[in-house]
Amino acid sequence: MAGIDPFVKGKKVLLLGFGKEGQSAYRMLAEKKVYKELGIADQKEAVSWLKESGITWITGPDYQKVMDEYDVVFKSPGIVLERPAKSYKCQILSQTEVFFRLFRNQIIGITGTKGKSTTTSLLYHILKSAGRKVLIAGNIGIPAFDQIHEVEEDTIIVFELSCHQLEHLTVSPRIGILLNIHEEHLDHYGDMEHYVAAKEQIYRNQEAGDILICSSQCLPKKGTCPSQLIPVIDLGENPENKDAICQAQYKNESYKEEILLSGSCIWRKEESYSIPCDKIQLLGHHNYFDIAFVYEACKQKGLRDDEFTRGLETYQPLPHRLHFLGEHKGVKYYDDSISTICDTTIQALNTIKDTETILIGGMDRGIDYRELISYLSESQVNHIILMEATGKRIYKEIKEDVPEFKRQERLVLVSHLEDAVALAKELTKPGASCLLSPAAASYGIFRNFEERGQVFERLVFGTPVKQSIQF
Repeated sequence: MAGIDPFVKGKKVLLLGFGKEGQSAYRMLAEKKVYKELGIADQKEAVSWLKESGITWITGPDYQKVMDEYDVVFKSPGIVLERPAKSYKCQILSQTEVFFRLFRNQIIGITGTKGKSTTTSLLYHILKSAGRKVLIAGNIGIPAFDQIHEVEEDTIIVFELSCHQLEHLTVSPRIGILLNIHEEHLDHYGDMEHYVAAKEQIYRNQEAGDILICSSQCLPKKGTCPSQLIPVIDLGENPENKDAICQAQYKNESYKEEILLSGSCIWRKEESYSIPCDKIQLLGHHNYFDIAFVYEACKQKGLRDDEFTRGLETYQPLPHRLHFLGEHKGVKYYDDSISTICDTTIQALNTIKDTETILIGGMDRGIDYRELISYLSESQVNHIILMEATGKRIYKEIKEDVPEFKRQERLVLVSHLEDAVALAKELTKPGASCLLSPAAASYGIFRNFEERGQVFERLVFGTPVKQSIQF
């Protein structure tokens, strides 16, 4: 804990935001009390359980106006600053920034628009099952400061990074993983350029001896990545043919190493690893692609193939990620509530090939739905139930702008998830599948995608199945 003292000792410290991460920072600061003064600023009222004298509370719509009255501000990731960060007199830090300054050489940082939680939890599970000393933290729901006491010199830290955690970061991890970049969070960033710039912080502050494992879909521009770049290239679901792989048009001899995925076969340095598809619970080719990233990260840490396989086969997928809930009256129900973009809904439909009914819609973040509309037009899905703001927008765009959309009678517009599930129960035939894959955010309707998935399960079965994921 002494490592954090220089950041706060003798200084006026403000916690900007008092959610999960803000409360974690408070616990850390309260343990030693080396600060000169502590303030907490949040839109919400002061929490009742915290009545310590000497703490200044700033609440209400003007809670950010006091920032320059403090020396150091710990900003929670979800807080959007009212001014550019460089315009403030105070030093703006975050848990992630401080944690990375202390332990960056031990960190495997993982980001991407989609797949980062699965990749993070899978990597952690495989390393742990192989007997490695490993911790998991970050955007996966475990604040970094909650883990700081557990870090030893040989601890591997698997850290999930959101765009908000990366945005102002001045330190990059020793090993970075960039899974993908798709259109998302435009309500916050305004355009893709700023969103991409936030994601690129995963590697921009790396050093020459570091490693970036990166999808070929979002490779860094020449001269922007100071570390060793290892591209991960998806050759699709074609037969596993080594000659085809070696002759792939993506092959680039300028890279010292690259990872190729063909079907369920991973190629690394002319050696192959076959994913045991029939023995694992991760469904779909997009998950095999995430496995390829984890495979390379594990190789960087010296794991043998048998250790990797053992962990892969015992991994339990996180809830709400193309999760099979069970059958009700002969219909198979899948919860993919985490889907907030077009690409993930398309992946879900490519995986659950017998989907007869799909539920789409949520908060409108202004993303472009033309790709999904085009896919749905050609799909064999018989019932496309559209709900909430994005559902209404998709329905309107098809009716007004896409007259060539095939079998428009498949489109049904409803108000909310409750209406969508009730209709799905009427329309979906026994033996087929019903899929919740909204391609939209849940905010403003539910607290988060987890609650949306839980409500979906309750509406389907009456009582939700309790699930517990432990790290």
